[in-house]
Amino acid sequence: MVDPYWDPFDKDIDVDPYPVWRRLRDEEPLYHNEKFGFYALSRHADVERAHRSPKLYSSAYGTLLEIMGPEPLQSNFMIFKDPPDHDTLRGLVSRAFTPRRVAALEGNVRKICADLLEPLVGSGGFDYIQDFAAQVPSRVISELIGVPEEDREEVRKTIDETFHIVEGGGMANDISRQATTRLREYFCEQIDARRTAPRDDMMTALVEAEVPTENGPRRLTTAEAGAVTNELVSAGTETVVRLLGWMCRLLAEHPDQRAELVADPSLVPGAVEESLRYEPPSPVQGRMLLDEVTLHDTTLPAGSKVLLLTGSAGRDERKYPDPDRYDIHRRFDSHVTLGHGIHFCLGASLARLEGRVAIEETLRLFPTWEVDTDRAVRLHTSTVRGYNNLPVVV
Repeated sequence: MVDPYWDPFDKDIDVDPYPVWRRLRDEEPLYHNEKFGFYALSRHADVERAHRSPKLYSSAYGTLLEIMGPEPLQSNFMIFKDPPDHDTLRGLVSRAFTPRRVAALEGNVRKICADLLEPLVGSGGFDYIQDFAAQVPSRVISELIGVPEEDREEVRKTIDETFHIVEGGGMANDISRQATTRLREYFCEQIDARRTAPRDDMMTALVEAEVPTENGPRRLTTAEAGAVTNELVSAGTETVVRLLGWMCRLLAEHPDQRAELVADPSLVPGAVEESLRYEPPSPVQGRMLLDEVTLHDTTLPAGSKVLLLTGSAGRDERKYPDPDRYDIHRRFDSHVTLGHGIHFCLGASLARLEGRVAIEETLRLFPTWEVDTDRAVRLHTSTVRGYNNLPVVV
């Protein structure tokens, strides 16, 4: 039998990576890819342990294989920082995502969903991603952060461009870099505008916030506040879009379970969690090893690139019985789709709220639908997996 092969840039594997990941879990739980120079962990226990060990598995060198290098990134993104810098920035913005504040957003999220879906009733069909799923989280997070209404669609489209990939090079390309630069410049301009004309939004709160230092408290620089804003808007848009796309397809493929959700909307939160486990929007995260470690009888040297296959961990039969079965009634204590430890998704409660409300409103107005798979367009990057276009017939 040929040895298993996996790499995050292979589009053919990405169509259905689960059989390969199963082989990795069984045959090579510490997988080494010589072509791209990385190791990969695929079992749930190994992935969870790495997520909880930031002093050993560093995010500061990048979390995408194509940008990871021998030196830490010069970035203000929290996702690319280790403590204590990470903790300082996270502490500033976590106040905006408390359970009470997130719960207070439900009415607005539901109105946004209804406003988008109700005009589509009787249409015969629409693009579930572009006409709905991509709009909801973008509008919610943009309003929370303070992106002017007239700029929100352009910001959403630019975020999409940052995920542009080229064969074998991932997101390390001119289109992605140029879109990233435009976003950075735009949010820095917005931060500077808040310094002279404060508003009731999170960008103003970031401008006015103080962070502790050895020499006393200081304000965030424009670059720091702009980067935090950019990261929140981008992350708060992308993950939920892919989650909703997967749920749309999964429920079409499991009409009996969809009918149960129509009859009993209280089951929707469980369906959201099962969908996150079963088809994670971001199934791969990269880490740099800061010290040597021995795993599965192999010693990895410091400086090794390690990819955490959270998508594989969610299908690990060592953790979940019958893991390849989609079951909205499944009971489980946790999954690693939203991370663990210090890099646990800051907006997890908001993502769950948006996912639940969006599916509730979808089912209320469209209790049945079919996916036009022939016209569906996949999104494939080294870290994100899902759909850019998902036409449905209603």
